Amino acid sequence: MQTEVDVLIIGAGPAGSTAAALLQKQGFRLLVVEKQIFPRFVIGESLLPHCMDLLQEAGLLDAVEAQGFMHKCGAIFLRGDETCNFDFADQFTAGWEYTFQVPRADFDKTLADTVAARGVEILYGHGVTAIAFNERGATVTIEPPDKITRTISARFVLDCSGYGRVLPRLLDLEKPTSFPTREALFTHVTGDQRPLGREEGKIWACIHPAGAWVWIIPFSNGKTSVGVVATPEFFQRYPGEPDAQLRAILMADPNVAARLGQMQFVFRSQRITGYACAIKQLYGPHFALAGNATEFLDPIFSSGVTLALASANRVAKVVARHLRGETVDWQVEYADHVMQGINAFRAYVTAWYDETLHDIIFAAQANPGIMRQICSVLAGYVWDTSNPYVVQAERALPLLSKIVRGKKRREAA
Repeated sequence: MQTEVDVLIIGAGPAGSTAAALLQKQGFRLLVVEKQIFPRFVIGESLLPHCMDLLQEAGLLDAVEAQGFMHKCGAIFLRGDETCNFDFADQFTAGWEYTFQVPRADFDKTLADTVAARGVEILYGHGVTAIAFNERGATVTIEPPDKITRTISARFVLDCSGYGRVLPRLLDLEKPTSFPTREALFTHVTGDQRPLGREEGKIWACIHPAGAWVWIIPFSNGKTSVGVVATPEFFQRYPGEPDAQLRAILMADPNVAARLGQMQFVFRSQRITGYACAIKQLYGPHFALAGNATEFLDPIFSSGVTLALASANRVAKVVARHLRGETVDWQVEYADHVMQGINAFRAYVTAWYDETLHDIIFAAQANPGIMRQICSVLAGYVWDTSNPYVVQAERALPLLSKIVRGKKRREAA
C-alpha cells in the first residue's frame, strides 16, 4: 500500500471512480479508500443523459455499455388519468437521447473495476477515521478490516464518500437542509408488466392520490426498482410491517396497481429517512468535496448520479491545475459551477413538491418549446445557460404555473 500520494480519494462510487479515471490519465499518484466491499447495494438507479457525456470523457462509457443495462429514453409522469411523456429525443440542448437504468451494485463495481484495471489502487473495507492538514497537504488516518490504523500522506484529499459524508462529519461542514424531512420506502420486484419498445426503459413517476409519489425503474435483468417518497405522516396512515406498508401504498394508486398487480418482492423493503443534506463549503485548503458528500436533494428527477459525475469531472480538472502549481479560484471554478447545477435541480424539486410543476407538465396544451427546455433539465443539462428554464427556473416555473392556472380558471368559467 502506498503511504505517500498526490491525491487520496475517499469513496469508490461514481464520483470517486470518475475523479480517479481523470486524474490517473494525467499521471498523478492516487489511492482510493472505500469503506464498503463491492458489489454493494445502494439506491439511486436511474441515470440522466448528461451522464453519458461525463462517462465518455472519463473513458468509462465503453465499460458501462458492455454491461447491457436497460436503455432509458425518457421519463413518464402520471397523475390519475393524466400523463406527461418526456422523450430525450425531443429536448432543447444538443445531447444524448438515452442513458441507462442501472442496478447500482453492478454499475458502481463496473466503474471501480475499470479504474483499478488501469492501475489505480483501491483499498476496500478501509475507513477514514481522522485527518490533519499541514502546509504540504494532509495526513489521513485509515482503518483497514484488521483495525490496525495506518496513515497516508497526501498533497490533496478528495471526499467522494457519498452518504458516508466523511469530511463533512470530521470537519464540521454539515448544515441543515432547506427541505422538510421525507422518507423513501423501496424494494426490487419481479412481475412488472412493462410497456413495449422504446417506452419500456422509461422511468415512471406516479403521483399517488393520497399525497406521495412512486418511482418505477425497470432493469434489463428482469427486476424493477419500486419506491414511495412521502412525509413521515403519510406513511403513518399505512400501518404494518414495511412490506405490507409498501404493498398497500402501491396498490392504492391505480396506475401503479395496473402495472405491478402481479409483482413479487425480491428483498425486504428498505427505508431511508431524512436523506436530504447540505454543506457549509465545498472546498478548503488541500481538500474538496464531490458527489453526495456535498448536497443531496431528492430522488425525484434522478439528479444524484449526474451531480456526482459532474462534480467529480470538474473537481478533477481543478485539482490537477492546483497540484501543478497553477493559480486556481476554487470558488468560481469549482464551487459556483457545482452549485449552479444543484440550484437548478433544487428549483425543480421545490416546484415538484409545491405542485407548481404539476400544473405545467399536465397542462392540456403545453407549449412544445417550453417542454423541450424542461426536458433538457430532466436530461441533466443543467449547465446549459442558453436554456431559460435552467438559468431562470426559480422565477420562470412559478410564473408559468400561474399562467396555466389562470387559463384553467378562464376555461372553467
